[in-house]
Amino acid sequence: MNPEYTRRLEKIEAVLQSWLPESPGSEWLESVFGLPGGSVPPELARFLVRPGWDLVGRGGKRWRPLLMLLTAEGLGGAAGAAAALPLTPLVEFPHNASLIHDDIEDNSDERRGKPAVHILYGGDTAINGGAFLYFLPLACLKNSAFPQEQKNRIYGIWGEYMRRLHLGQAMDIAWHRDYHSLPGLEEYRLMCSLKTGCLARLAAVLGVYCADPAGDGPARILGEGAEKLGVGFQILDDVKNLTTGIPGKKRGDDITEGKKSLPVLLYLHRYPEQRDFAARCFSAARLAGTGAPEVEEFIGALEKAGVLEEAGNQGLELIRESRECFTSWPFAAEGRELFGGLFDLLS
Repeated sequence: MNPEYTRRLEKIEAVLQSWLPESPGSEWLESVFGLPGGSVPPELARFLVRPGWDLVGRGGKRWRPLLMLLTAEGLGGAAGAAAALPLTPLVEFPHNASLIHDDIEDNSDERRGKPAVHILYGGDTAINGGAFLYFLPLACLKNSAFPQEQKNRIYGIWGEYMRRLHLGQAMDIAWHRDYHSLPGLEEYRLMCSLKTGCLARLAAVLGVYCADPAGDGPARILGEGAEKLGVGFQILDDVKNLTTGIPGKKRGDDITEGKKSLPVLLYLHRYPEQRDFAARCFSAARLAGTGAPEVEEFIGALEKAGVLEEAGNQGLELIRESRECFTSWPFAAEGRELFGGLFDLLS
């Protein structure tokens, strides 16, 4: 990896670890809760942070905070990067929170190559720890050096995007609970934009405003470009789930969840007479897991219809459009090169 990325990622990691320590101390308790040191026994504070600390510590690409940092740096130089760095938890912690809750909602048993958090710590602890990860970043913002007016604006942006994320998740849940439902392709795109694209968009928007509080135009354009990146990766992940499998998860577990991913929707819109077949496969997979023969039967039908390749191409096109948005923006030359390299890393 380019040392320029390594250097920035190390800084991001240090910020994440400072706000989500394995063993919270009195200074952390005061910063996060406004409580004096010693008021909460350390083992109880660890009980709260351990689920999130475990998952964040398993790794991840960290491309959202890196996108935020590069956007601020590209527009505002070193001062922009310095302003954005303390806020990187606002886009990384909610992402990990959503993974914890996704795994509970989907009855998943693995995440990033290890047992899912709720398997290790119990559903109650995982739900509470995941919810805490959504709100913990607000302590980072409260303790930042931004003027109060700018803090208030960021509070508002953060709240709006968190609401969008949960609306997108609600749409996804509603569709996979009903095996016979058939959302439109535009509805699917909206769901992905809300559920997955919004955190990427948030990263770009915050990066802009950290460098230029008046940068409404760049925030809109770069935000839209970042959202395409998030949606594109969601589509590619869904395709990988049904082909090579995603590391740390099982091939075809989207079928056990009844997920209406893009390949499934392309197939059912093209062959509406196969809706009963799809419902049968979803139902059998929900009962027997990824070992059910109907999982491979369904994947085989999708492959034969060519929709896996078609969906993958749509995902790649969205990522290409996002890349063009960022690499053609009038950042400094180094900034354009770094964005090009970031997209190469994610490909």
